[in-house]
Amino acid sequence: MNKRIYLCLAHMSETGMEQKYIEEAFDNNWVVPLGPNVNGFEEDLENFVNNTQQQNFHNQVNKRVVALSAGTAAVHLALLACGVGSGDEVIVQSFTFCASSHPVTYLGATPVFVDSEADSWNMDPVLLEETIKDRIAKTGKKPKAIVPVHLYGMPAKIEEIMTIANKYDIPVIEDAAEGLGSRYDGQVCGTFGRYGVLSFNGNKMITTSGGGALICPDEEVKRKIMFYATQARESYPYYQHEEIGYNYRMSNICAGIGRGQMTVLDKHIAHHRHICQLYKDLLARVDGIVLHENPSSHFDSNYWLNTILLDPSLHVKGEEYAYETVIQDAVGGTAGVTHAASSLHTSVEPNRNVEAMRMALDAAGIESRPLWKPMHLQPVYKDNPCYVNGISESLFKQGLCLPSGPCVTDEDVVYIVKMIMDNI
Repeated sequence: MNKRIYLCLAHMSETGMEQKYIEEAFDNNWVVPLGPNVNGFEEDLENFVNNTQQQNFHNQVNKRVVALSAGTAAVHLALLACGVGSGDEVIVQSFTFCASSHPVTYLGATPVFVDSEADSWNMDPVLLEETIKDRIAKTGKKPKAIVPVHLYGMPAKIEEIMTIANKYDIPVIEDAAEGLGSRYDGQVCGTFGRYGVLSFNGNKMITTSGGGALICPDEEVKRKIMFYATQARESYPYYQHEEIGYNYRMSNICAGIGRGQMTVLDKHIAHHRHICQLYKDLLARVDGIVLHENPSSHFDSNYWLNTILLDPSLHVKGEEYAYETVIQDAVGGTAGVTHAASSLHTSVEPNRNVEAMRMALDAAGIESRPLWKPMHLQPVYKDNPCYVNGISESLFKQGLCLPSGPCVTDEDVVYIVKMIMDNI
C-alpha cells in the first residue's frame, strides 16, 4: 500500500457546499468575523444539538450556540461565565487533552484533577463527589465548575455527574470537543451541563479548518458570551470598554466551511460507527487486543477515534527497540512548533509493546497514536491537587488510537488489522 493512512482527517462534502458559502462571503465582502455564514452555522448547530432521538424524552433541550475561533476559546468563555477567577478551583477530568484544563489557568484558577471510571474512560462520578467533599473540607469553599469530557467521542456517565453537580450546585461545562453527534440516552452530548464545548479542528467530525463553538443555556447567555467574544465593546459611537473581552469570534469564511460540513455530519458519524464495527469484526480473532466500545445501551458514541488496549503480556515484534531513538518531531501534526524530546523516557509512558506497535504501523504507512497522557501526570501540573484511582494511567500505558476518519476505507481497515496481526 503506497498511500499513508492518517488517524483522522476531515473530508469536504461531495456537493461542494463549502465552496458555495465561501464564494458568497467573498462576493458580499464578508471576509471578517461575524456575518451571514456565522449566523447560519450557529442556526444549523442549534438545530442539530436540540434534536433528540427518544420518544417521550424527559428533558426539554432548547440550547443556543456561539461560533468561536477554537474549542479552547469556548472552554475559556464558559469558565469566565461561571465566575471562575484567581484563587478558585475547577474540577477537571484528568484523562483528556490539555485544552480542557489550560483555560482554567488562564484565569488564575487551579485545575483539580479527577480520574476516570473503567466503562467510559471518563470522569468517575464516585470519585467526583469524594473530590468535592474533600475540597470543601480543605479550602472551605466549593469548586467553581466541573469539566467532564466525552473522550474520543464516548459519552461520560453524564447523568450521574449532573446529579452530583446539582446536589452541590456547581455548574457543569461539558467538553464535547471530540463528541459532536454522540448521545447519552438519546440526548446530544454537550447539552446536559450549563455549557457545552465543541471543536471543529481539522481532525474532528466536521471542520471549519479551525474553530469551535459554545453551547449556551438560553438566548440571554448567548448574547453575553458574544459580547465577551467580540472584545466587550459598549454601544457608543467610539470604542468604550468597561469589561475585559476577547477576540474569539469565528470568521465568516470559516463558518462558510462549517455550513457546508453540516450537510455531511450525519454521513461522517455513520462512517465512523461503520469503521468501529469493522474493527470489531476483524479484531475479534486477535487475542490480547480489546476495542473500546459503548458500555451499554445508554451510550451512543460517534467513535471519533477508535481505540484499542494491548494486554501488557502481548508481545509485539521489535519491542526490544522501543524508545531507543529520541523523537525529534511531534505525534499529532504539530512538527516544527514543538520542542524536540530531551530524553528517551519520561516518568510515565506507554508500555514497550504499545510503542513497538506504533512504530510498526508507522513503518507500514499507518498513523496511530498513544492515548492522551493524563493531566495529573503532566510536569506542568505536577503540584496540582489530584484524586486518582489508577485507571487513566493504566489506559495510557496500554492504549493506542487507530485511523478512523472519513477518508479511511474498508480496505484500509483490513490492511491496518493485518499489519497489527503481522506484528504480534
